[in-house]
Amino acid sequence: MKTTESEAPRSYVGVDISKDGLDVALAGEGPRHYSNTVGGIAEMIKALKALPEAPQVICEPSGGYERELLEALWASGLMVSLVHAGRIRAFARAQGLLAKTDQIDATVLREFGELMRPDPWVPPSASRQRLAALVQRREQLLSILTMEEQRLAQSRDAVVRQMSESLLTELQKQIEQMDALIAAQIDGDDTLKGQSARLQQVKGIGPVTASTILAELPELGKLSRSEAGALAGVAPYNCDSGTHRGRRMIRGGRVKVRRVLYMAAVVASRYNTVLKAFYTRLVAAGKPKKVALTAVMRKLVVLLNHLLKNPTFTLA
Repeated sequence: MKTTESEAPRSYVGVDISKDGLDVALAGEGPRHYSNTVGGIAEMIKALKALPEAPQVICEPSGGYERELLEALWASGLMVSLVHAGRIRAFARAQGLLAKTDQIDATVLREFGELMRPDPWVPPSASRQRLAALVQRREQLLSILTMEEQRLAQSRDAVVRQMSESLLTELQKQIEQMDALIAAQIDGDDTLKGQSARLQQVKGIGPVTASTILAELPELGKLSRSEAGALAGVAPYNCDSGTHRGRRMIRGGRVKVRRVLYMAAVVASRYNTVLKAFYTRLVAAGKPKKVALTAVMRKLVVLLNHLLKNPTFTLA
């Protein structure tokens, strides 16, 4: 969805974000640079508000370094859009821009805004932000746990093994604590509680998958079928040229969502009656199992989006 002509701002500003700096590109002007600090952000906002035309800032995710800027722009009343990095890279290639510097990236972001007019960013609720923080911490603990299990499997020293086992016990305890905190966070918010319950109506979707989707894909329930598949990274893209018809591929999307959808699809392809039949039919038709499983993932995210979009819809 794009902004309408009446709503569309009259100028676009590209901002490339790094840990220490903000590179800014405005039409008809030379590059500007600000520090990625509270003071630098305030200085940039002041400059943007002084522009003769109302700006819309275009930026892309930068490993969390964009959060303070997004929140400050929103609080100041300036419109800002957060665009998936994959879309920006594809746009740059289409424009023939192969070089990459911070200022070039800022310029590409500005030009993307001018042509595509992306939707403005809206901050998630405080409750959903806390859920996202809890889910992220659980994933970090799980990653540390997996690495420590691998170290334990390779260790032959008794003392080292004892230390690893002790750490694994503590990590398991912390993961259980995070599960309890995540459950409490969802139960304490009527919207999240209702959405989580709706998602778990689908066989294959458990509490971990539901909480991850709610945290990482807050747009779910407001998307079209194609948008849901694209954001989850399971939408197929053609690779055709002339008379050649290449194999369709999936790419982009939100990695964490795709990861939990994969595990959910494995379960659904075995125990969900409808999706099991769908998976079996694809494999019987000669589709590789991995392709069939990806199709189940796409069916899942489309179904979950429909469930949240239509509260009266019930599963047969």
